[in-house]
Amino acid sequence: MDFFKIYFQIEEGSQNSEQLFDEDGNELEMEGDDLEIEGDDVDIDSNGLGIDGNGLDVESNGLQNDCDQMLEIEDNHESNGVDTTAVGLENDMSQVKDYPPPLVGMEFESYDDAYNYYNCYAKELGFAIRVKSSWTKRNSKEKRGAVLCCNCEGFKTIKEANSRRKETRTGCLAMIRLRLVESNRWRVDEVKLEHNHLFDHERAQNCKSHKKMDAVAKRKVEQTVDVEVQTIKLYRTPVVDPVGYGSSNSLEGEFSDNVDRSKRLKLKKGDSQIIYNYFSRTQLTHPNFVYLMDLNDEGYLRNVFWIDSRSRAAYGYFGDVVVIDTTCLSNKYEIPLVAFVGVNHHGQSILLGCGLLADDTFETYVWLFRAWLTCMSGRPPQTIITDHCRAMQNAIAEVFPRAHHRLHLSRVVQSILENLGELQESGVFQIMLNRAIYDSLKVDEFEMGWDDMIRQFGIADHAWLRSLYEERERWAPVYVKDTFFAGLCTFRNGESMSSFFDGYVHKQTSLEEFFDIYELVLQKKHKKEAVNDLESRDSSPILKTRCYYELQLSKLYTNEIFRRFQDEVVMMSSCLSITQVHANGPVVTYMIKEREGEGDPRDIRNFDVIYDKAGLEVRCICSCFNFNGYLCRHGLCVLESNGVEEIPFQYILSRWRKDFKRLYIPDLGSNNVDIANPVQWFDHLYKRSMQVVEEGMTSQDHYMVAWQAFKESLNKVRLVADKHV
Repeated sequence: MDFFKIYFQIEEGSQNSEQLFDEDGNELEMEGDDLEIEGDDVDIDSNGLGIDGNGLDVESNGLQNDCDQMLEIEDNHESNGVDTTAVGLENDMSQVKDYPPPLVGMEFESYDDAYNYYNCYAKELGFAIRVKSSWTKRNSKEKRGAVLCCNCEGFKTIKEANSRRKETRTGCLAMIRLRLVESNRWRVDEVKLEHNHLFDHERAQNCKSHKKMDAVAKRKVEQTVDVEVQTIKLYRTPVVDPVGYGSSNSLEGEFSDNVDRSKRLKLKKGDSQIIYNYFSRTQLTHPNFVYLMDLNDEGYLRNVFWIDSRSRAAYGYFGDVVVIDTTCLSNKYEIPLVAFVGVNHHGQSILLGCGLLADDTFETYVWLFRAWLTCMSGRPPQTIITDHCRAMQNAIAEVFPRAHHRLHLSRVVQSILENLGELQESGVFQIMLNRAIYDSLKVDEFEMGWDDMIRQFGIADHAWLRSLYEERERWAPVYVKDTFFAGLCTFRNGESMSSFFDGYVHKQTSLEEFFDIYELVLQKKHKKEAVNDLESRDSSPILKTRCYYELQLSKLYTNEIFRRFQDEVVMMSSCLSITQVHANGPVVTYMIKEREGEGDPRDIRNFDVIYDKAGLEVRCICSCFNFNGYLCRHGLCVLESNGVEEIPFQYILSRWRKDFKRLYIPDLGSNNVDIANPVQWFDHLYKRSMQVVEEGMTSQDHYMVAWQAFKESLNKVRLVADKHV
C-alpha cells in the first residue's frame, strides 16, 4: 500500500461549544441505543456556532509522519457534481489500523458519514459507541450537533444497578463532539481518545452500533480485487502528488487552459520537489515537525504552512504578542513568504511558524491563520501586529476575534512618507508628523497636531491618508495604551522592526536558496539565545545607581531586558518634582515634571501617574509597562515617594526572567501508550528523552547527571534485549 499524507481543511469552531451541552443538560444513557434530544429545550442560533480555542494537536494524533496512518486515497466523483475527495480505508488481513483516530477539524459531508466513520473506528479498536446527546435548532427538526461517546460512558442508575444485567459502564470519557457548519458539512469540534477500560473486540462486534451499520455506508462498500474497500467521505481532503503537487497527470510548469493560475502557488520548475524533499527530510529528523497544505479544486498546491516543535513550545512562553511579517509578500519577493514572529526573554525575535501563499486575499489569510492557530492548540495571542492590509485585517477579525489587532507604527510612518511624494523630503513635515505621533500623551494632543499638519501642507483631501487616519486607533500610541506589546513596538521615534530573515532573504532569493539557509538561520538564532542564557545566568550587571529597584531586577531579568529597564532607573534623575493633584480614597493621581532637554524650560513635560495604595498598582500616562513590559521612571518615582521598597510582583513578568525554566519541547500529553503500537513507542520515548536533554543543557552539572542517566538506561535496555536473544 502506498503511503500518503492527509491534509484537512481547517476551520475555526464555535466559541460556545462548551455551553451548548451545559445548557442542554439532558445526557441520556441507554446502552447501545442512538438517542436524540430534540430542540425545544435548546435555542441554538446558526450564527452562534463559531468557536475559538479548539485546536488540532496534529503532532499528538499521529500526523507527524506519513507512516503513522497507512491510508489509500482514491478520488470519488459523484454524479451530482459535488467536489470531494474520498479517503479509501482498506480492510485487509494485516493488523494495520485502517481508520485513523478522530481529529479536531475533520469534516464530513453528512451526519451519517461522521457517525459511520466513528463507528468503524470504534469497531476496529474494540469498543462500541452511542449518541450521548444531540440538538436541533429551535422550531426545527434539522439536527445541528451531537456528541458520540463510548458505550462505557457514565454509570448505571441505582435502579439499573439492582438488575441482573452485567455492569458495562465505567465512566469512560472517550467521545467526539460534532456540529453542522455552513449548512452542509459536519465538523469534529472536540475529541477525547483515552478510554479507562480494556477493549473487548468480541463484545464490541455484537453491540447495536456495529450491527446496524448505516445503509448508506453499506452501499458504499465495493468489492475490488482481493480487497474490501469502504469509503467514508471527508470534505475537501485532497491528496498531494509528491512530485507535482497536483493531479497525477499534471506536469510542473505546464498549465491547462481551464486552470486559474492566480489560484495556485507560483512555483518554478523543481520548486515543488524542493518543498517535498525538505518536509520529508525534516520529518525524519524532527518527528514533531508539522506541515499543512491547501490545494485548490484542481488539486494544485495553493498555500503551505509549517512549524517545528521548538516554535510550538516557545509559543507557550512567548505567545502573548505575535507579529505577522509579510515583508516578502508585500514587497514582491521571489518567495511569497509569511512569518509568524514573537519576542523571547532576551528581546530577540523568534520564529513561530512560516507559510508560502498564492496571494494576499482574505480567503488565503483565513486559511493561514487557522492553520497556525490549529498548531498552537487553538490558543490565540493577546496582540497581533501587522502591516496595513485590509484583507489581513478582515481575516484576523474572523479567526482571532478577541485578539488586539494593531498596525506596526514604524511601517505606518514609512508608508505615510512614501505615499505623500515630495513631502517625504520636507524636514518640517517630518517634524510635525513625528511630534503628533510620538510626542502626544493625550488624544486631543494627537488630534490637534494631526489637524495642524494636514492644514499646513494642504493634504486634507488625500484619500489614502484619510483612510489611514480612520484606522488611527490601531496604530497611534495614544489610542493603544491598553495593549500589551512586549517591546515589539517601542513607540520611539525612528525605531523600526526588521524582518526575521532580514539580511538572509532578499528579493531575488529563490525557494531553493531559502530552504538551504533556513535551518542555518534558525540554528544561529538558537545559538545566540543559548549564549545569552549563559551570560545572563553567570554574570552580574554593573549597577549605575543606588536605587534598590535596579538591584532587585538585576538579579531577576535577563541582561538585555535589565539594560532597558536600567535606562528608566537612570532617567529617574530627570524627574524634577512629584505633586499630588487628586485623591479618591486609596487612589491618588500625581503629576511628575520631567526635564527632557538640557535645561531649556520649554523641554519640561508633565506626566500623570495614578497610584492605588491598596493594590500597589501604578499607571503612567506614557504606558511604558504595556508597551515594553517594565515600569517607567515616572511610575518608579511614585513608588519610591510612597515608600514602596520593592517593585510589586505584578510588574515583574516571568517572560523576562532569567531563572524561569523553559523547555522547548512539545506538550508531553498523556502517558497512555498502546503497547502494541511501535509508532507510539517512538513518540513517547522521544518526547521523554527530549525533556531530559533540555533540562540537561541548563548547566554542566545537569549535563553530567543526564549523560550518566542515559548511559545507565542504555545498558539496562541492552540487558533486557539480551534476555530475548
